[in-house]
Amino acid sequence: MQLSEVILRPVITEQSMLNIDDNKYTFEVDRRANKTHIKQAVEAMFEGVKVAKINTINVKGKAKRMGRYQGFTRRYKKAVVTLTEDSKRIELFGEDQQAE
Repeated sequence: MQLSEVILRPVITEQSMLNIDDNKYTFEVDRRANKTHIKQAVEAMFEGVKVAKINTINVKGKAKRMGRYQGFTRRYKKAVVTLTEDSKRIELFGEDQQAE
């Protein structure tokens, strides 16, 4: 698995945005990736970033119905990456959007 394939997208929720103040960033990652792969990928993608800790969560799919048909939403893995105090911040959005 390539390091560029490990991190799929950032998770943008109200809780994850509040955690950014504590240097915690949430990403959706490949389900086969372990904590070592995730740490290497984050430090390679973002320059000057040092990872202190990683928590991973396997999110199960929710049961959904559409009339008489039923199924599940897709399952995925998410990682909460905590950065060290002397690390640079990860800029998920442009500077002008955060000022609003």
